[in-house]
Amino acid sequence: MRIYNTLTRRKEEFVPLEEGKVRMYSCGPTVYDYFHIGNARTFLFSDVIRRYLEYKGYEVTLVQNITDIDDKIIQRANELGLDALRLSKEYSEAYLMDAGKLGIRPANIQPRATEHIREIIQLIQQLESKGVAYTVNGDVFYDVNQFPEYGKLSGRTREDVRSGERVAIDERKRDPRDFALWKSAKPGEPKWDSPWGEGRPGWHIECSAMAMTHLGKTLDIHAGGGDLEFPHHENEIAQSEVATGETFARYWIHVAFLRINGTKMGKSDRNFIYIRDALKQHRPEAIRYFLLSAHYRTPLDYNTDRLADAASAVRRLQNCRDTLARLGGEGEIIPEEFSDVDRKLYDRMRLAQQEFEQVMDDDFNTAAALGVLATFRAQINTYLAENESRLHESTPLLVSIEKTMQQMAGVLGIFEEDKNQSTSTTPDIV
Repeated sequence: MRIYNTLTRRKEEFVPLEEGKVRMYSCGPTVYDYFHIGNARTFLFSDVIRRYLEYKGYEVTLVQNITDIDDKIIQRANELGLDALRLSKEYSEAYLMDAGKLGIRPANIQPRATEHIREIIQLIQQLESKGVAYTVNGDVFYDVNQFPEYGKLSGRTREDVRSGERVAIDERKRDPRDFALWKSAKPGEPKWDSPWGEGRPGWHIECSAMAMTHLGKTLDIHAGGGDLEFPHHENEIAQSEVATGETFARYWIHVAFLRINGTKMGKSDRNFIYIRDALKQHRPEAIRYFLLSAHYRTPLDYNTDRLADAASAVRRLQNCRDTLARLGGEGEIIPEEFSDVDRKLYDRMRLAQQEFEQVMDDDFNTAAALGVLATFRAQINTYLAENESRLHESTPLLVSIEKTMQQMAGVLGIFEEDKNQSTSTTPDIV
């Protein structure tokens, strides 16, 4: 298996730290709103990585955080006249519900930042003891100049660096790239006691603390959206590796943007579609198929025609599966006793499995994997049409073929129309 590693800008053979086990961290939502279909591409792809690693026999521990205290949450709460922690709690519940409806399996561990304040403070204290953190009027900043490798993930230098989305210009900083580890309390904001006075954590330190608390000093895989490469993931590396002296993550995976009308889909531009609204118009399997129809490092353009095509493709696969289930029967498969036509279909099944694994082993190429499934479906349908009069003789083979199709489609999550369908209502944000 080879993975494109953002850190090295090349595909590398995947070798986990511990044989047979994978420690994976995926950046989750900042819960100040419902998540949109562009966010869903990133969350869904982490789900597929985990599914495929398990398909390959790995024991995967997936940690996906929920950022439930952050500047954006406080700003939204102020706009709505709500308590920030109440707002983030309700949107956290909405995220978990909507993700479940999309067929995204819950992470093994789903930590929330507000539940890890003690670990966050301890990590900041470690950075202070290493001489890379400084305090100004109750705010604690990370001094990026104390980490010579700063910029190694994004490739940004001091000359071309720009302020990230959540990096505020602050004249108190020694360097514009310095970022907040702890923010002093402001009136009306959530706050916790700390050695630097009452306040709350910065965004970047939250993920480092949660990741290392649950997965240890070094992760096998760290995944997230392409917009998090800088400054968020760059800052995670800087603070984590200084604190521990160890490599923070060995493989970095970044998912490209979903675009609409040629521009990035995002809440800042108000050109997004909530996933809950998309699910009112399209089945979750169709949305998954659409989001996986391009390689994850390739930007994908949203349009309703492509979603309709995805829905049709899913129906064809499911109809084929249903036919196999109806015609299949019990019995032992003995390839040596196959007729020539049965042997041909059996060989095609084995070949489809091999091709599926080859393309998924090549940096999780879901677009090619969907192509393998489509070709296999066509071959199955040809066999069924040409051998309709004698299918009762080969029903055990059809059971095996159905299971093989289920396994491959299960990695992509497109045969789960009866799963993760909730009749409960989503919490209202009022």
